[in-house]
Amino acid sequence: MQGLLLLIFAKYFHLPFLRGVQTETTRTGLGGYWGNKGGVSARMSVFGHTICFLNCHLPAHMENSEQRMEDFESILQQQQFEGQAATGVLDHDVVFWFGDLNFRIDDLDMQVVKSAIDNNKLPILWEKDQLNMAKDSETVLEGFLEGPLKFSPTYKFDVGTNTYDTSGKKRKPAWTDRILWRLRATAPAGAALSAGKRGSFSGLSSGTKVTQHCYRSHMEYIVSDHKPVSSIFTLQFPYKVDIPLVTIIVDDEWNSIADAIVKFKVAPNFSRSSWDWIGLYKVGFKHPKDYVGYVWAKQEETDFHRQEHQVAFTEEELPKCSGDFILGYYSNNMNSIVGVTEPFQIQLPTSGVDTSSSDSSDLSSEDDSKPHSKHRSHRSGSHDRSLSRSGSPAQAKMKEPNVTDGPPSSTTATAESGSTVHPAGGSSSQPSAPGEKDKDSAESGV
Repeated sequence: MQGLLLLIFAKYFHLPFLRGVQTETTRTGLGGYWGNKGGVSARMSVFGHTICFLNCHLPAHMENSEQRMEDFESILQQQQFEGQAATGVLDHDVVFWFGDLNFRIDDLDMQVVKSAIDNNKLPILWEKDQLNMAKDSETVLEGFLEGPLKFSPTYKFDVGTNTYDTSGKKRKPAWTDRILWRLRATAPAGAALSAGKRGSFSGLSSGTKVTQHCYRSHMEYIVSDHKPVSSIFTLQFPYKVDIPLVTIIVDDEWNSIADAIVKFKVAPNFSRSSWDWIGLYKVGFKHPKDYVGYVWAKQEETDFHRQEHQVAFTEEELPKCSGDFILGYYSNNMNSIVGVTEPFQIQLPTSGVDTSSSDSSDLSSEDDSKPHSKHRSHRSGSHDRSLSRSGSPAQAKMKEPNVTDGPPSSTTATAESGSTVHPAGGSSSQPSAPGEKDKDSAESGV
């Protein structure tokens, strides 16, 4: 895809409950050959509830309203996910649909539209908005909700200004940039959003509720002929899943190498892999690949009846600087972090001055250098980990790239792409020597 980017961020303590992450892309430009138009999506299970985020860029121009709807339906038909819970976009419990949808304002001429904007009589324009009108006739839009458009149309502006188009084309202002949401079941009568009123909607028998707190544009951005649009939601539902698959136990402080012992317990229904690992991360890490060190969570035959497992970090796997860190258990089968610790301190007596950035937020996933992020890995069994498994998690066999999403009270999440070197994006190639820890960066997520 070109010009379409979907990033999902999540708080670290929600990561173990973001599962089944999958992504899809659909090109619709030039009959499906060009990615200047189309849609990208990320889906996941959040505390047991399925959520899908869909970002679309639909065809432009006033006369292409029907083409926009056809492309949207094509995107929905083509984007199918693996698994039985929710195979299509609209099969999810909650869907957030947003992007440059390119719908325009019909019938009214330029002077009427600008006069309504200047005099803050926006409801006059709502009635002629193509997307609002399509909701009354297009079955595929059934159940989609949107907050009131209380901000001025976000297109088209002279770049570098807040002035609507003065070029020879003189495009009529329109709300091309939109954010909508949908609950899998239709909201009960009387709960629908009425014009000029924001509200909460409970449409699932499980008590799921989506509340929109704000819906606005940002006029201060002048680098484009569009103005960006944002919205804040609260998503509330009873937890269907609230116990992590892996519980990691660690001391509050590591003051010596001997303290670097990690214990972990796995849930009875958790399927471990020989390629699972535990990463050591700096607080604020952005991606499973951003580990400072790692150990393999190797499973021995004698481990099957053990309730608690233990691994240890060697000196070479520990950070050379002091700070707050987090441990995360990465599941190769699930392509996600399934267990994390609370932040704890590492302050080793041999720590020297750290000449590199200590915050992974300064590190791009496209950077070829070693990430200065915070992951912690476990080691299974004794300190002779390298005898039983060589190489880094980077060489682990991985599946499709994954994306992690947000807490039940927010629409945040994390996207990640596979890599042939990083632990989070390994390939089926043979492991490298134990000393190799180069991590070729791929597209970052969080």
